[in-house]
Amino acid sequence: MGKGFVISKAVGIVLIVVGAAAVATIIALSVVYSQEKSKNNEVKPTTTTTTSAAPTTAASNEPWDQWRLPQTLSPQSYNVTLWPRLQPDETGLYIFTGMSSVIFKCVEETDLILIHSNKLNISETVLTAHGSNPAPSIDSIMMYTKTQYMAIHLKGKLTAGESYELYTKFVGELADDLGGFYRSEYEENGVKKVVATTQMQATDARKAFPCFDEPAMKAVFHITLLHDRGTVALSNGAVKDKVNITEDGALLTKTTFEPTEVMSTYLLAFIVSDFDYIEQIDEKLQIRIYARQEAIKAGQGEYALNVTGPILRFFEDYYRVPYPLPKSDQIALPDFNAGAMENWGLITYRETALLYDNEISSNANKERIVTVIAHELAHQWFGNLVTIRWWNDLWLNEGFASYVEYLGADEAESKWNIKDLIVLNDVHRVFAIDALASSHPLSSKEEDIQRPEQISEVFDTISYSKGASVLRMLSDFLTETVFTQGLQTYLDHFKFDNTVYTDLWVHLQAAVDKTTHDLPKTVQEIMDRWVLQMGFPVVTINTATGQITQEHFLLDPTTKPDTHQSLTMSGLYQLDGQRQEQKNPQNGYYRKLIKKMTGKQMQMSGFWPTSMSQDTTGLTMIMKTGNAYLVFSRHPQSIPVINRAQIIDDAFNLAKAGHIETTLALRTTLFLSEETEYMPWESALDNLDYFYLMFDRTELYSPMQAYLGKQVKPLFEHFTDLTGWTDVPLGHTDQYNQVNALRVACSTGLKNCTDLVNGWFQQWMNNPDVNPIKANLRSVAYCSAIAAGGEEEWNFAWEMFQKTNVATEKDKLRAAMACATQPWILNRYLSYTLNATLIRKQDATSTIISIASNVVGQSLAWDFVRANWEYIFNQYGGGSFSFSNLVNGVTK
Repeated sequence: MGKGFVISKAVGIVLIVVGAAAVATIIALSVVYSQEKSKNNEVKPTTTTTTSAAPTTAASNEPWDQWRLPQTLSPQSYNVTLWPRLQPDETGLYIFTGMSSVIFKCVEETDLILIHSNKLNISETVLTAHGSNPAPSIDSIMMYTKTQYMAIHLKGKLTAGESYELYTKFVGELADDLGGFYRSEYEENGVKKVVATTQMQATDARKAFPCFDEPAMKAVFHITLLHDRGTVALSNGAVKDKVNITEDGALLTKTTFEPTEVMSTYLLAFIVSDFDYIEQIDEKLQIRIYARQEAIKAGQGEYALNVTGPILRFFEDYYRVPYPLPKSDQIALPDFNAGAMENWGLITYRETALLYDNEISSNANKERIVTVIAHELAHQWFGNLVTIRWWNDLWLNEGFASYVEYLGADEAESKWNIKDLIVLNDVHRVFAIDALASSHPLSSKEEDIQRPEQISEVFDTISYSKGASVLRMLSDFLTETVFTQGLQTYLDHFKFDNTVYTDLWVHLQAAVDKTTHDLPKTVQEIMDRWVLQMGFPVVTINTATGQITQEHFLLDPTTKPDTHQSLTMSGLYQLDGQRQEQKNPQNGYYRKLIKKMTGKQMQMSGFWPTSMSQDTTGLTMIMKTGNAYLVFSRHPQSIPVINRAQIIDDAFNLAKAGHIETTLALRTTLFLSEETEYMPWESALDNLDYFYLMFDRTELYSPMQAYLGKQVKPLFEHFTDLTGWTDVPLGHTDQYNQVNALRVACSTGLKNCTDLVNGWFQQWMNNPDVNPIKANLRSVAYCSAIAAGGEEEWNFAWEMFQKTNVATEKDKLRAAMACATQPWILNRYLSYTLNATLIRKQDATSTIISIASNVVGQSLAWDFVRANWEYIFNQYGGGSFSFSNLVNGVTK
């Protein structure tokens, strides 16, 4: 999720529009409820109360004006029954009706019950006591839309230590907003179908039923779903009972699920669909993959099914804790805003993150699927079994899963050497973000993360990628053995409970203390410097004198963070000031550090760029002119692949920040004409993208294209000789570099490349039933051919986009259509993003970003976003990474 921003006049107008829409929705739901009230007689409450909307008042210190729940009540268990309607009513509205009972314990005497409720029309509320004394009667009920509370004011007080039960009956809209209990629509065999599904993280369980919607408010959940006969109901627990019933003339199935383990509300899931599934029994554990019937029939769930068991078993061994549930369901949804969600026992995915077609999906699609599955399965323990107390520590949850996803994926695909790719995907990626003065620490104070929009903002690259990078660094520094030992005792000690991030440091320290490992400081002292401070240091090692210097690395050194704290490289040496020095590093650690920095054993485990110098001016030795540089340029194979990639990335980062000359960084690309490995090429291309952004509308563009074309031509010829462009290289990263060769060769105008891909695309247009383009190469080929073509090529791609039922193929075509070079075509395409029947809501922002990435489309996308700001902010302003990515994408 994105950074905060100042509320403008336009946003203010949006909020007014949203408020009016909310009132209209409430009125509509009230009408629907009046119809449903007489129908649903499953529970007959003894008391009915009137719920009122709270008046708008200035901020106060009243509990209902605070964003956090008071600690007066503690939920124990819920019993929730929901009935989603998969057909609209006569007004076109999709709804769900429900009833919920929550048993809670009174911790402190109070005459107020505060419980989260958002966009629900609550009609009946009953409070009963589970002890010998009756519950106080309800005085009034007020709804606070700002803080999303239902406040129940009592005529007497609840007694500390006693348990009570709160029953509510309600109706809500099964909207297409991708949050809470929502609907997803798709077409299969010409028939429109609807799925009722959920996305609760972080604060949307309250849109499905009234609940204490904070991660520390764990409870047991008893879920029952009423659904049309012929549909399938799923939830976190296994199916306990399933019976056919008739309810108000409707033929339904009532599915009751086994109670969950003690868990947080954000991990709840319940789904009604007519999906099919495939399954596997792995040592008594039931593993199932659910998806559209067409997708299952086509075998698109097979890969996910095959890798899930090995990954689960790996994490059982890694954590030394058995998987705590009897089943693991995973489901691919046509509409899903995030990539995936780790709901305990029922993981939800975008189709592109779970479904793989052997003929159509690419090698990159396969890697994404196995890493996303590993990420979500890692959460089943780290996040679900043991949960952060509050969202300010999200980085620990997501950063950890983002690190160990590579370990789990490596277990499933051991020949890929996938663990090295964390350097490109996470370490290098987040350097560019964390080197800005607008970055932020990994962990914030609880009081700084309160409102739902603030919670959304912590779901960002810092939490995921920097979190992964520093945890990987810690694991490497402590050794993986010590790291996992501490992790295992942490999970065992806090299972079914909540923690703060320092609890992990305590257990890691205990594991360290059992060894002879000599740390210069405690785990917490070391890690506080990475967790509580933004940014990272640039470390300069003078290999002649052994002198180490460091300073806060900023891409723009003239900017200063608002709350700058000097960085001291994880506390490995304690020094003060903007620039610190360790003049005589004589101990074993420093010798080991320098060896790792300069030798073949270095695996880029530290979270900092390094400048190695022979003098205090700090030019990197390996990039220096003279013999040292010639070793690098003429004999690149003498340096390990991961180090070649690191040298390039460090050089460009140092150049951007003014530590070295830009020409010196550019020299690291001279050896690319002899390079055939993926990681150095990808590192170079990622960094050269910045120059394309700066120069693609200037006179420098032509010589830049000529230079890169010269460097890539040998790589293109290498893969021409190796594969003839009809075969796929055997190596995982070799397949990626084949794609790079084709992409860069075509984008720089190499005639052999453009003739090749244009020929492929024309063959496909001549015979749409047979696509001659290899799956790995389709993204590049589609983009290149559409860019070189006109309306005919674009319309053909659009036709194929609408025709295919393979999500990964849709994604490739959707991105490629943004490569068009005719402004009117791009403007038409932009307009499609406002129509969910043409471009799904989940794909709207990424489509706009793709158009903005095209030099022809950049200004068009910028104008489009400004012209449609109110609609776009209303639809995507609070969701996942989509809105922050949009703002970044149309402005960079």
